[in-house]
Amino acid sequence: MQRIINFVLRFRNAFLYAFLAFIALVMTIRSHSYHQSKFFNSSRWVSGSIYGAGSDVSSYFNLQKENKRLVEENQQLRKLLFNLSDDSFRPLDSTLAVYQVLNARLIKNSFTSPRNYILIDKGKKDGVQQDMGVITTDGILGIVENVSNNFATVQSVLNTKSNINAKIKGTEYFGSLIWDTKDYKVVQLIDIPRLVPLVVGDTIVTGGMSSIFPENVPIGIIKKYDLNASKSFYNIDVELFSDMANIKNVYLIENKDKVEIEELESRTIE
Repeated sequence: MQRIINFVLRFRNAFLYAFLAFIALVMTIRSHSYHQSKFFNSSRWVSGSIYGAGSDVSSYFNLQKENKRLVEENQQLRKLLFNLSDDSFRPLDSTLAVYQVLNARLIKNSFTSPRNYILIDKGKKDGVQQDMGVITTDGILGIVENVSNNFATVQSVLNTKSNINAKIKGTEYFGSLIWDTKDYKVVQLIDIPRLVPLVVGDTIVTGGMSSIFPENVPIGIIKKYDLNASKSFYNIDVELFSDMANIKNVYLIENKDKVEIEELESRTIE
């Protein structure tokens, strides 16, 4: 307490000056309309800036919640898209849907080794199963390979073991999508016959000949092409739509008819 008293006594002149200045300022503002206008405009600007900053801070901390809502909304839209028939725009009956869609987040991503894998934060308890297709907002990413209760690993399209059915958009010419390990932005489409007219910039999509991906999921565009050694088929470089080095949210696709289709194919082969 004595220290406070000593402090006040030491700076009494400064405190007195500040007090008198404040009184003078109040009297000036109250007696002149021009000064009143300037004062209130300034106070509104200060309070507006403070509230604006507070709003920006609040919005920043709500970004994660808003992003989660948008991801879930996108999940529902993709489910509708994959199950929408060409001749009908009626609301989808979820009991008739062939494809189910789950959302997940990446925990770990690799894209520089010959066999790249991705770790996601969803597992068996969330409905994730082996051989589910995985896509991003831009295009395909890979296929679920192993699943635990809470996590799953995805075999990336940037993997020498990857082999995905793909086609040239707007045609029925199918081939296999593989990776030659040279560039993480480019994969290869093989087994397209030489009679097919190709144009650099053509879009490549999933072919729908497997039970993993729906037909027409975007993959990328033709970057360049040439004929293979036999001169019968094209080797096509496809520039991926997905930025494989910058992925955060993904969507997993479940084909509800997959088991039945594979069992029927197995019996047919046997």
